[in-house]
Amino acid sequence: MNLKLNTNHLEIIKNHAQKTYPEECCGLILGCLGSGCKTVIEVISTENAWNAEAANFTAETQSTKRRYAIAPQIMLQIQKEARNRNLNIIGIYHSHPDYPAIPSEWDRIYAWTEYSYVIVSVQNGQAGELQSWCLDDNHQFQSETIELIN
Repeated sequence: MNLKLNTNHLEIIKNHAQKTYPEECCGLILGCLGSGCKTVIEVISTENAWNAEAANFTAETQSTKRRYAIAPQIMLQIQKEARNRNLNIIGIYHSHPDYPAIPSEWDRIYAWTEYSYVIVSVQNGQAGELQSWCLDDNHQFQSETIELIN
């Protein structure tokens, strides 16, 4: 599947990633599903809600430097707003500070099959490589083509 987005969407993601470095950033991607592609209409930056409470829930001790979470109430609010605009949440983006733009095992375990996962690598505070991933039927990430549109 292809993910179609414009350069403004890329800039929002990269700027958010640089602003939150060395922490992971995260956000939601709204758009439309088509035959063989997802078209991005809007990128919404969210706060990284990963905290000690989330860590206790999952027995995980990592911090926001290596984990992200979007608050459930934010997901619901944005999902309702998107539905009112005839849009869907089609993906989630997050950054990998000083790590490649490839999904971690953590990313895979907690990913949902219908979403695209855009990951941007931030090396020494500078956003660089950006890749999109989606889960296959075996719950393994597969690279997704990013197509820039105007």
